[in-house]
Amino acid sequence: MDRFLGGERPPTRTQKFAARYPVLPACLAGTIWVAYFLLLPGVQPSDYVIGPVGGFLLGGIFGLTALYERRRQRRLRRLGLWDGS
Repeated sequence: MDRFLGGERPPTRTQKFAARYPVLPACLAGTIWVAYFLLLPGVQPSDYVIGPVGGFLLGGIFGLTALYERRRQRRLRRLGLWDGS
């Protein structure tokens, strides 16, 4: 996972934002998922379950990834590989 997020390279602007505000990407991803399932024409009864549950799970994955990125950035600062700017 660490190599996927950049390993020991300094974080990009998007990674810095996600680490600073980990809840925002999670909420946006979950909201978009729910809106996709519930606002399309021809909503099936199962979509009322798939939408919120899938949004919660997808948001959780995004949130945990952002928290892991925050920990990676702290490690880079601690090791002196990045100055935090």
